[in-house]
Amino acid sequence: MKPEQIFNHWKAIRANLLETIDRFSEAELAYQPFASSWPAGQIMLHIADAEDGWLRYAVSGELDKWPEEYTLENYPRKAAILAALNAVHQRTEQYLAGLDEAQLGQVIQFPWGESAPLLWVLWHVVEHETHHRGELSLILGMLGKEGVDV
Repeated sequence: MKPEQIFNHWKAIRANLLETIDRFSEAELAYQPFASSWPAGQIMLHIADAEDGWLRYAVSGELDKWPEEYTLENYPRKAAILAALNAVHQRTEQYLAGLDEAQLGQVIQFPWGESAPLLWVLWHVVEHETHHRGELSLILGMLGKEGVDV
């Protein structure tokens, strides 16, 4: 089975994430659930940051360092956040389309010295997005809005 088929459910996770983000107003991007937390918009950008960092820095070495550009200062509007998420995920989908099942067992040596199979990295990125999608849905509830029921 091709990796893009194995991770096909990521499309539903991403659609639910985008639906969740759509429920936030521009002003609510700055909402912090508690004093030391990230604003909601930064959590959204953190999803792009992690996906890009894991795949383009840790796995492929395409980047020389973990990306640092995914900040609310650089992406202050919802449209910009969505564009960043979409650009990163399009690269991920292209990457998955080029993989075969045998490559999933390839052990990746990370720049910081640890290693793990590519399959672990991909599941980690999917799980990370799922986790923060739920966090954003919870924040919507804190704002008195309905979260996305998946």
